[in-house]
Amino acid sequence: MLRLSSLLDHGKSHPKLLTAMPEIPNPHALASMLLTVVALYLFSRERLRLEISSIGLISLLAIGFSLFPYGDFRPTEFFAGFGHEALIAVSALMVMGQGLVQTAALEPVGRLLARFWNRQPFLSFMATLVVGAVLSAFVNNTPIVVLLLPILVSVCLRTNNSATKILMPMGFATLVGGMATTIGTSTNLLVVSVASDLGLPEFGMFDFVQPAAIAGAVAFVYLWLIAPRLLPERDIQLAGAAPRLFEARLRLTDQSPAVGKPLSDAIALCDGKLRTARIRRGEMLLMPLPGALLKAGDQLRVRDTRENLKLFEDTLKASLHSVNSGDNGNGLVSEQGQSLAEIAVVAGSRLDGANLRSARFLDQFQLVVLAVHRAGKEMMSFEDNIARVVLQPGDILLVQGAGTQIARLKRSTDFLVLDATADLPEPHKAKRALIIFVGVVACAASGLMPISVSATAGACLLLLTRCLNVGPAIRAINSSVFFIIVASLALGRALVETGATNYLTEVFLVATLGAEPLIVLGALMALLAVLTNVVSNNAAAVIGTPIAIGIANSLGQPPEPFVLAVLFGANMSFATPMAYQTNLLVMAAGNYRFLDFVRVGVPLTVIMLLTLTWALGRIYF
Repeated sequence: MLRLSSLLDHGKSHPKLLTAMPEIPNPHALASMLLTVVALYLFSRERLRLEISSIGLISLLAIGFSLFPYGDFRPTEFFAGFGHEALIAVSALMVMGQGLVQTAALEPVGRLLARFWNRQPFLSFMATLVVGAVLSAFVNNTPIVVLLLPILVSVCLRTNNSATKILMPMGFATLVGGMATTIGTSTNLLVVSVASDLGLPEFGMFDFVQPAAIAGAVAFVYLWLIAPRLLPERDIQLAGAAPRLFEARLRLTDQSPAVGKPLSDAIALCDGKLRTARIRRGEMLLMPLPGALLKAGDQLRVRDTRENLKLFEDTLKASLHSVNSGDNGNGLVSEQGQSLAEIAVVAGSRLDGANLRSARFLDQFQLVVLAVHRAGKEMMSFEDNIARVVLQPGDILLVQGAGTQIARLKRSTDFLVLDATADLPEPHKAKRALIIFVGVVACAASGLMPISVSATAGACLLLLTRCLNVGPAIRAINSSVFFIIVASLALGRALVETGATNYLTEVFLVATLGAEPLIVLGALMALLAVLTNVVSNNAAAVIGTPIAIGIANSLGQPPEPFVLAVLFGANMSFATPMAYQTNLLVMAAGNYRFLDFVRVGVPLTVIMLLTLTWALGRIYF
């Protein structure tokens, strides 16, 4: 069988005409491909943390190749990803992005856009899309989305427009912008690094700006003029009552008119709106049967909107039970002199991947969490309580406390307060952080030093100049992204070393037999676009890059456009809310549904596929 490594080492083209399926590869290659399928499945499971599945994958690879050696390959090489240049660069850039957020270095941009929105909303919408995309070409798009969300929500509330028309297009614009440079996303850095490891000349920071800009221009027109028409008008009213379903518990007091009466009477008192999932009585969990007699101290587990929860509290003379303190009864809160607020968990915050109890949220912020929402999904099993639920980016907490504490949250980079008055952090050292960031980009773009070196130096300068503290810097490195990059690099190494990528390349060529190279390139990009909306985009990119190079060499074509097809396809996280973390943030803030992403994201994916395929063909073929 043709070995991919020999193609890369000798730099030759080997056109092939395949009329039948290639021969079955060796057992190690088969095992690697099977493990790839298992890994992609595990990466798509929401209930299994990516860190666990990633470490498990690395362990299986190392143990398997130790027990069943393959040539001269050493199993310890699977751990090389922990020191890989791409991982260092991605981690350093995460810290750089956190520094810009912490110092509010992008605040002037936000204020300028807010002023324009008051004068020319239609043109300002387009300007917001462009600004979000341009910023995302250099900074991780999560802080960009966090910056723009409160601005756009505030504008919509003042002008009585529906925020659902603009929040999703804004989020997609940042994803489109992230395709333009090597540092736009972690996926870009991975593809460029893997291609370089396999013998290709390293891409410069702006080497693929041209096709990205061409496709981006078409995408912006769609997002500006067409996408808002495809989205429904929903009055999300983030400053007031929001139609989100929160998990909460109502504790019946001695004064409750429902005490001593069956559950059916409590439902009748609430005009039939009360829907109880469970009744907790001490350590017991009771089924919510209509005839179940209620007692003082019973906790009714309910799932409803914010206004209905308050209605049930008032009608039943019950108390919304704090989930911070568990079940000891000390979590009851008083409404007197306090305010309610909804806050979204942001990626990299102290609650990302943690629960309220372990994060000591009550002690840290003196705010009581009354309820929690996750995109309309059930969050608790039969016996769980909310305090033990592991939170994710995009989860929304309904909190109650003093106004000063809620104002403190607005100045925090850990949370996004979903109202019209979200304050931005004070930009004490914004200029210093901006100068450092511009220096990092300039050094990498000019070729003075690799991006991994310049970004690491920039992260150190942010710490030394106190633009960023150690705590936020450490939390900025997303653990799931960190481990999935290492696991993806290990899996890619196994596929290349065992010849599995050669086999997959030949299978792909058989499937596209007789097609023009441009059609094959478009099919490869479409395959990656499908994968990235189902599994991790980083995993899809690492697996797809060596296959792309093998396809190019087999067709006698330059490998660069095929590598870029993988890069662009793996960034098309438009069709599902789970495809990328900013989709979840936008989904929570805009009260979108799954089908809203399909309705807008699938046409955008088709537009990007067609435009990028044409652009790459014009530039490289």
